[in-house]
Amino acid sequence: MQIPVHSVEDIGLALRAVRRSHKFRLDDMADTVGVSKQFVSDLELGKDTVRMGLALKVLADMGVHVSVDIPGDAAQELELLKAKRSEAKAPAKSSRKTPAKRT
Repeated sequence: MQIPVHSVEDIGLALRAVRRSHKFRLDDMADTVGVSKQFVSDLELGKDTVRMGLALKVLADMGVHVSVDIPGDAAQELELLKAKRSEAKAPAKSSRKTPAKRT
């Protein structure tokens, strides 16, 4: 089921529904996904200051898939940005020459 997300609170409610459908207690879910009980509680309550990377990990670990629907005219720019990021992450080729052995 897809739901619109407009806030952290929307994500929190969805996560709580998933947790309850699995019959997990808050602390059991936190242990299962490797975060603190407080973090799960903050996320479920829609606290704006939760760490996005960790929130995405919790969602993925609980089987909640997240996607972003961008305007069509931004797709080309997104591909350019991804290419730049890939180039930046690629290991740089060394231009250093092997030093000659001295005898």
